[in-house]
Amino acid sequence: MAASELSVVLPRVLIVSRRTVRKNKFVDFVGEYHLDLIVSYGAVPVIVPRVSGVHMLLESFEPIHGVLLCEGEDIDPSLYDDESNHLSAEEIEEIRKQHVSDTAIDKEKDTIELRLAKLCLERNIPYLGICRGSQVLNVACGGTLYRDIEKDLSSNLPQDKRVVHIDYDNYDNHRHIIKIIENTPLHYWFKDSLEDDKMEIYVNSYHHQGVKKLAQRFVPMAFSHDGLIEGFYDPDAYNPEEGKFIMGLQFHPERMRQQDTDEFDYPGCTFAYQEFVKAVVAYYKKLSTSFQKPIKLNQEMEKKRKIIVRSFSLARNIYEGSSQMHPSKESDLDAGAEFLESNTALSIQQETRLIEMGATVRNGCSYLEKLMMNEEREGLARKIMGKMSVEQLSDLKSFYNMIGQICCEVLERKLQDIVNEVAS
Repeated sequence: MAASELSVVLPRVLIVSRRTVRKNKFVDFVGEYHLDLIVSYGAVPVIVPRVSGVHMLLESFEPIHGVLLCEGEDIDPSLYDDESNHLSAEEIEEIRKQHVSDTAIDKEKDTIELRLAKLCLERNIPYLGICRGSQVLNVACGGTLYRDIEKDLSSNLPQDKRVVHIDYDNYDNHRHIIKIIENTPLHYWFKDSLEDDKMEIYVNSYHHQGVKKLAQRFVPMAFSHDGLIEGFYDPDAYNPEEGKFIMGLQFHPERMRQQDTDEFDYPGCTFAYQEFVKAVVAYYKKLSTSFQKPIKLNQEMEKKRKIIVRSFSLARNIYEGSSQMHPSKESDLDAGAEFLESNTALSIQQETRLIEMGATVRNGCSYLEKLMMNEEREGLARKIMGKMSVEQLSDLKSFYNMIGQICCEVLERKLQDIVNEVAS
């Protein structure tokens, strides 16, 4: 396969960059480990820059086959039901000084990532949240966060239950134990590394916030000894082979590597990315199939389709002036007229345009009056279409495309006639 074809063929995973200061200017970056794993398993990472206004341009990044959200600053507390009002101003200032790089709220990044998370939830687009990305996912679904684990959680626990979740003096090599829940994806990924049925592994940790109230749709996959949720997923949206994957991990499996090497702590560290990309590829194929391959109709539907197509074709020939219709054939137009009448809701502007172009079926004026639909009839039409099968909706979409093509051709001809008149 030619290299130039890869960007067209491979599925796309959106990753939002993080902003930092370098040489007195802002620069955007994404950790290379994330990018390397996405590429190695067969997808293309598409970096969404954290730039003001990008949250209004997310449609420009379509098609989206997967979203990976990773590290970044604290999420704005106003975006979730912050219950940390008991913290004093002095305590909040202490938190800011202790975690300087994380407590500078980035509202643009919050907006971009929350919109992407909600888009994934609406469309069932595969989503993997790492660290902050898991917190974004939880907040997007109505969950809450600890504003600071040490002050909100650890201070209320006995010393032997407390867990260090961030160690600036031993940043990349710091590890703590998590207990994995049986029969979850994490269990299957790390099962060969679990000793004596303890269901425990050591993970890295770079965060001072975490999930407080888990959103209702999610199920925990792991806890640290202080009770903090270290991983969760939506069991109803998890089947990588079918393109389903909604998950959040508080730790960083891509960075769980032995000191001064690229060798992973456990074989299962890469499985999150491997299964995520598997879901992305399956989602991509499913999406491509639904748009590229025509749906096969049964014999009865195919017969109806041909009758309606003939009706539209006959109407097109008449209004283009390429043929004359014999009165005995007038009934052939009924199928197209009835189809439009039962399935089409046009605005007054669209109706006026159709009248001007003479592109209606049969008697334009009298037929268009029937198409005048108020809000009640439009609502009824939407309900009817909601009950239509995939095949019927596909057929309807094909017909609309045909009507659009007819309108364009007739409009182009009329505009050309006007230009010719002006020129003469």
